[in-house]
Amino acid sequence: MKNRCLVSSVALVSCTALGGCGLLPGGSDSTTVTVWLMKDSVSDEFLDRFVSAYEKEHPSIELDVKIQEWTGIGDKVLAALDSDSAPDVIEVGNTQVAQYAESGNLRDLTLESVRDLGSEDWLPGLAQPGSINGAQFGIPWYAANRIVIYNKELFALAGIDKPPKTRDEWIADTEELNAGGTQGIYLAGQDWYTLAGFIWDEGGELAVQNGGDWTGTVDTPAALRGMAFYKELQSLGNGPKNSDEAKPPQADIFAKGDVAQMISTPSSARLIEEQNPDLKNKIGFFPIPGKTADKPGAVFTGGSDLIVSKNSHHHSAAADVVKALAGQKWQTDLARTMSYVPNKTTLAGVIGGDASTAAMAAGAAQGRATPNSPQWANVEAKNPIKPYMTAVLEGADPKATAKAASESITRALNSDE
Repeated sequence: MKNRCLVSSVALVSCTALGGCGLLPGGSDSTTVTVWLMKDSVSDEFLDRFVSAYEKEHPSIELDVKIQEWTGIGDKVLAALDSDSAPDVIEVGNTQVAQYAESGNLRDLTLESVRDLGSEDWLPGLAQPGSINGAQFGIPWYAANRIVIYNKELFALAGIDKPPKTRDEWIADTEELNAGGTQGIYLAGQDWYTLAGFIWDEGGELAVQNGGDWTGTVDTPAALRGMAFYKELQSLGNGPKNSDEAKPPQADIFAKGDVAQMISTPSSARLIEEQNPDLKNKIGFFPIPGKTADKPGAVFTGGSDLIVSKNSHHHSAAADVVKALAGQKWQTDLARTMSYVPNKTTLAGVIGGDASTAAMAAGAAQGRATPNSPQWANVEAKNPIKPYMTAVLEGADPKATAKAASESITRALNSDE
């Protein structure tokens, strides 16, 4: 997944510095399982604990963990999967599984892993992208998603004593914040991940598959309702209509201290506090409100799945490593160490008193992923959703503009380029 600013950056070291990543002397019967993990996904402390414990529990297994960069990872993984020396286990972005499955070089883990891991409780935003035509190729590992970050002091000054739980309350509170002289919310005009959540809340989709063909659907009545709500919310702040949340960085805007809310991942709170230490202990978090109070709004779920190469020479051992990483013990450790959302809704309680992660976990239960097409990367490359959003915010006819965007999505999803 290209948008990976979902957690705080963690400096990782290579396995040669960790000692215990497949460098321990083994007997002639030992098996080396090669694992590719992505940079900044886990801390070296977590990795050291896992490798040491796993090798102690499995004396015949050595883990050779290799850290990969996100830049260029797609082509690198595809080449590795097609080789005779493919890594056994690979961490991949949840939305990348379809692309790798299309190569025919992934191991179907349905029988080996799914039944033993309580798949009925997996986060949908991780599990659904890992499932292709009924086969589970990607096993959910961890998640992170957008929440609302708010300035508790500005809320108190406006007389708002608790975060909103519904869209109507959210709009009313934001208008009240504006009336008090602050900027109620900062929302850039092209934050299409946030728009996707509003579309899903309305029962719409970004695209649907009929037979073997995909069709863009941002022009359906449900999707248009999602865009209408986005426009209403965006109008309550001074965010640019022709740019996304990175230009300018929205954390920089919030750090000035006169913005009451922004939609982001919890990692932004650290950036805000670094720029403005006076905001420390004044930042709060709540899930993106839904249409009703009984559940939060839908969100795009970012995160990672674990896959096993079809060309792996150690299928059973690789599947067992995946089971360990995706199982309750190491999910609990990972969530607490990295402030991630664990892969199962029933594990949300292990997060403890971390307010930001708890807000993420509540939203993740309503999480979704982008359309499960190997060609979705073609859509994001030029992303017709962004100029569509800008056009609507600037007064263009929503239906006509959405139809043009849907046609662009359709072309991209049915292209082999």
